[in-house]
Amino acid sequence: MTEEKITELWLPYPGQDDRLVRVFVPAHEDGETLPVIYMTDGSNLFDEETSTYGCWHTRESVRAERKMSGQTAIIVGIHNDDSDQRTNELTPKTIGTLLPSRHLEKEPVPLGEIFDAFTVNTVMPAVEARFPVKKGRKNTAFCGSSSGGLQAFFTALSHPDKFCAAGVLSPAFLLYSEEDMSRWIHRKIQLDMPYLYLYTGAGDDLEKDIYEGVERTYDILLECYPMHLLNEIVLLEQKHHETAWEPVFRDFLHTFLTRRNEF
Repeated sequence: MTEEKITELWLPYPGQDDRLVRVFVPAHEDGETLPVIYMTDGSNLFDEETSTYGCWHTRESVRAERKMSGQTAIIVGIHNDDSDQRTNELTPKTIGTLLPSRHLEKEPVPLGEIFDAFTVNTVMPAVEARFPVKKGRKNTAFCGSSSGGLQAFFTALSHPDKFCAAGVLSPAFLLYSEEDMSRWIHRKIQLDMPYLYLYTGAGDDLEKDIYEGVERTYDILLECYPMHLLNEIVLLEQKHHETAWEPVFRDFLHTFLTRRNEF
């Protein structure tokens, strides 16, 4: 039996210093390989001490899932800059022209395509080479919240050959017009698309605006996306915070692990 462990990797990020990526490998049998979930905001995933806004307690969720279903997963937390750069690197440019937002002090400089390339071309190969990852689309998911939820959506739809599921939690769809989002989504549709676990609350001003963006985007998806690959969760009382995303992530984890062969 191999005990659980968090390992730190420092990987070259384009145009910046090396980026911290933390990999949580849960307890598992010797020789066992495990599915993997790549996630944004690695500082908030594992413990309160390193969290910037609050902790998702993903280790506890993984342990609970093992007890409940017998299945488990590796969690890869890609750290983001804690300044305005986080919003920049988790906001893709190619979806469309950015709309002004009352929730941002200044308009983002969209660099999401760089983060996408870093995830797919640097992080994923490094993780697969060093850890007991069960490789292949059916065993790989992406998850994030807020700008990270937007980035998870973008990356999963941009690489449906690599991800079978995406946890798109409180995504920042409000940054794009309905027309631009519709055009981008329709261009991405192909035969095998990832399962989309879309979540939003509406318990504070930001989350109310997030809710409106999610509803607009979900209506677009209903026009063109396979229905069996769509799941929308709305909890109107929940605010824009890790305390809301923690239990939703636990449900996404369970759904991914128990249904991934259907996607």
